[in-house]
Amino acid sequence: MNFQFFATCPRGLEALLADELLAQRALKIVVTDGGVSFEGSLDTMYRVNLHSRIATRIMSRVGQGSYATEEDIYKATFKLHWPSWFKVNQTIRVKVTGVKCPLKSLDFVTLRIKDAVCDRFREEGALRPSVSVRDPDVRIHAYLTQDQYQLYLDTSGAPLYQRGFRDVSVIAPLRENLAAGIIMLSGWIPGTPFLDPMCGSGTFLIEAAQTALHIPPGAIRAHLFKEKNLSASTKASAWKQSVEISGFGFTRLKPFNTSLEKKNWAGLCDISKKEMADFADLPIAISGSDINEKMITICKANWQRAYLPSLPVVRQVDAIAVKPASDQGGVMVFNPPYGERLGIKGGDQDKIYPLGDEDKSYMQKRRTSREPLVKEPIDPQFAAFLDQFSKQLKDYFGGWQIYALTADMGLPGHLRMKESKRTPLFNGPLECRLFKFDIRKRD
Repeated sequence: MNFQFFATCPRGLEALLADELLAQRALKIVVTDGGVSFEGSLDTMYRVNLHSRIATRIMSRVGQGSYATEEDIYKATFKLHWPSWFKVNQTIRVKVTGVKCPLKSLDFVTLRIKDAVCDRFREEGALRPSVSVRDPDVRIHAYLTQDQYQLYLDTSGAPLYQRGFRDVSVIAPLRENLAAGIIMLSGWIPGTPFLDPMCGSGTFLIEAAQTALHIPPGAIRAHLFKEKNLSASTKASAWKQSVEISGFGFTRLKPFNTSLEKKNWAGLCDISKKEMADFADLPIAISGSDINEKMITICKANWQRAYLPSLPVVRQVDAIAVKPASDQGGVMVFNPPYGERLGIKGGDQDKIYPLGDEDKSYMQKRRTSREPLVKEPIDPQFAAFLDQFSKQLKDYFGGWQIYALTADMGLPGHLRMKESKRTPLFNGPLECRLFKFDIRKRD
């Protein structure tokens, strides 16, 4: 039996997500802004949750139709047999997103959907489910257009970019699934040199290493690793513990909790474990650096919590002094510390760019495709840094492909380099460009 699903992702990576879905046996794939709809079995849904590096959430559609008022949405929600999907003693959270929705208050719609779900349980003779905003057992999503609604059950639980290795006290400016997408866009081939000269907490490095070693992004949630002893500085964080304990959202839904489905899921996990074992000793040429000693320590801790082998090849070095380990050529990827991230080199990088489907920033007015990004004002000290960094690239990285994610359209000019390609991407609500620079070998 096939079901209807919608996978959300960072804007700009929809085509890559579609490719992933095709590889996991998804059917009737349709790319839209901010995600991809598809059909598939429960087995397909398990595979995508475990293996997709790009998706943020995988949601199962349980209802759709037209509406004119809040009461129409209440009645449509009430008609659905929610007790078939989860138990009354499980907590719920309802989230509503609207595009050109004519209703006055999405908060009120959220309340009416919650009431409809609870009222349906009460009509069945049961108590009503409780609401948990922070850590619900079951997440219900509604998407409203001008006159259509769609209702979904979230099969992922916590967003899939939460891989489970990051320290909760350090909030990265770059989400893991966006980093994974940038690596895919770079065309990097595992085994060839990969370098991040401004690695921060190691997001690019860890995503590249997991890709090279065939470690699924959902491996920690799925408990695919054997426990290992961690040093005091790398003990499991609250974020990791939460992801490990809660796992995937589908494990808390009734369709999964049959002996057959549990057996199917266990079989998929066993296949992944074997593949991880087959590639565990594969040499990787992944390295990074950062001028901030604190970030190097955090990067090493995240690497260990991600169950990657030994320690990462990272050094405390200023980017303007970085040199390649060999003249083989390779791929360099980095997110330059401009603007709000300029404080990284002093140690403060705790600001986060929330992804659209995680909070109300999704409703913010975005720049349209016809409104170009502007060249941001630049700090003279940072301008001098970029000038020196550009010289270092030209002197030592001939034959390398350089990728930089930035919201500043002036970056190529600051680097005194002409990009060979620019790709629009969104880091949450922040519109960015991924610039590609090809460094020619000198004669």
